[in-house]
Amino acid sequence: VQLQASGGGLVQAGGSLRLSCAASMRTFTNYDVGWFRQAPGKEREFVAAISWSGGSTRYVYSMKGRFTVSSDDAKRTVYLQMNSLKPEDTAVYYCAAGSRGVGRSDGLYGYWGQGTLVTVSS
Repeated sequence: VQLQASGGGLVQAGGSLRLSCAASMRTFTNYDVGWFRQAPGKEREFVAAISWSGGSTRYVYSMKGRFTVSSDDAKRTVYLQMNSLKPEDTAVYYCAAGSRGVGRSDGLYGYWGQGTLVTVSS
């Protein structure tokens, strides 16, 4: 399983970005996908996750309402729509896939993409 995260870039505070996570496997069936981020000098943290069926999502409370995770199984792609971005959202964003449930722990996800950098200017 290979994952490719893309869509990062430089955006002003208040702006939006949509990150994509494309998967090499034929389908996301049985793979839940999580988004994590790591800011400079900080530990990696959970952002959001979606079940393989798309029926279950999970968010960090502080991001719920600003970030939305969705999936398109036909395109083998999971998206993270990020609105009302803040400078503190600046980080490298990673997507990860696993089959142990939709959760916050990075230990649930056995496959990781290379990350895409999001920079939010004030």
